[in-house]
Amino acid sequence: MPKFSANLSMLFNEVDFMQRFRCAKEQGFTAIEYMFPYDYSVQALRGALEENQLTQVLQNLPAGDWAAGERGIACLPGREAEFRDGVGLAVEYARALGCAQINCLIGNPDKSVAQHKTDEIVVANLSYAARELAKANIRLLVEPINKYDMPAFYLQTTRQALELMDWVASPNLFIQYDIYHMQRMEGELAHTMETLLQKIAHIQVADNPGRHEPGTGEINYDYLFRALDKMGYRGWIGCEYKPATTTAAGLSWIKQYQH
Repeated sequence: MPKFSANLSMLFNEVDFMQRFRCAKEQGFTAIEYMFPYDYSVQALRGALEENQLTQVLQNLPAGDWAAGERGIACLPGREAEFRDGVGLAVEYARALGCAQINCLIGNPDKSVAQHKTDEIVVANLSYAARELAKANIRLLVEPINKYDMPAFYLQTTRQALELMDWVASPNLFIQYDIYHMQRMEGELAHTMETLLQKIAHIQVADNPGRHEPGTGEINYDYLFRALDKMGYRGWIGCEYKPATTTAAGLSWIKQYQH
């Protein structure tokens, strides 16, 4: 059966962030993930995990000035030192919190920079991050994001992700496969996941249209979950969706899969 983690950046927004750990436990989750831990102390986050007997399975690298519209800095010239500092900070948090995976949001490229130069910057930054994370036994992930929600994002398809992985040539670089984003960009979900199974370290779910919970749209999640079991996928599946109403009211879909 699939293993689900609650994405605390998207779920339980009815309460403050630090209260969402308890909400996740109360709804039967044993694992959580979120975008960024850096506004909170390691001690507070570790306490919330321990108190609620939760495992943290994912966080992101620092992604620049989020409020100003930045969605990652790995593709931006002149930000290399900031990127490397962010890798160090992310590893510090992840090690203290027992988190074995960190996702790199690559960001929106500077349109004034030639594509080949942007590619070189991305490869150099990811190569550095992959090496540093490997030293701490942490996997580095990259995530393609659909062009409708984030038109300027550097990485938009699994084909691009595979090409990037070839360029970096690190055994410590994996794909974070978000089913919602890839439904919008590609389709062929089950076939793609089976083909890339050894390269996928984490999966996230939301339905389409609307990016709400599974069962609210066109994606046959029951089929996909059974297919992932049959393929032998053993990683976590992150619930990274926008609840259509309240989080708790929308969680009926998951009860059949929770033990």
